[in-house]
Amino acid sequence: MIRALIFDFDGLVLETEGPSYQSWQAVYLSFGYPLPFSTWSTIIGTTQGDFDPGRELRRLVTGQVDWEQVESARQARENALIEAQAILPGVESYLRDARRLGFKTGLASSSSHRWVVGHLTRIGLLGCFDCICASDDVQRVKPDPELYLSVLRQLGVKADEAIAFEDSPNGIRSAKRAGLYCVAIPNPLTSRLVLTEADLQLSSLSELPLENLLQRFNTIKTRGAA
Repeated sequence: MIRALIFDFDGLVLETEGPSYQSWQAVYLSFGYPLPFSTWSTIIGTTQGDFDPGRELRRLVTGQVDWEQVESARQARENALIEAQAILPGVESYLRDARRLGFKTGLASSSSHRWVVGHLTRIGLLGCFDCICASDDVQRVKPDPELYLSVLRQLGVKADEAIAFEDSPNGIRSAKRAGLYCVAIPNPLTSRLVLTEADLQLSSLSELPLENLLQRFNTIKTRGAA
């Protein structure tokens, strides 16, 4: 029986991934370099990928550059784009229904605790989660399962008693490695990626109400046990 729901943050609760990519693209183009999506996609859902956009740009650009000023302007652009975003469809309904049904709720994010808590506070969802586990709370982030395993421990539930909601291959892989049933909800950026490792893919959380999802989950589990 399901007792908990565990959510990713970036791109799942709030669309931050598109703004981040757009801000870095603009910086790269200002120096005359492209930033292909194929390169950027490797770090979606993780902060421990091989590609570091700032480090790579410093390698490409010669001459004197005030990198602090460049990053400050890029961050301001990213923040403005993020603050213009609404909470993604269905998220608030799922959180309300989870409370009504007596489920525990957790959040597992490869971003920093400060980043996640800051945005959750701003959009009024901080109090909706029983626990938050972020990059600075663990040794390894997604696609490693440590974030999800930590949330399961904090919530006091087993992997087969929780459902994870993710938007990226790195996040899905992390949830599956932790033993969780995983629902993929791609955003405009991650819809360009292969998300077939998820158990179910929806266009948004508003596509399938929580109680309908639970019925589908229970049907699958019943068939598997038969």
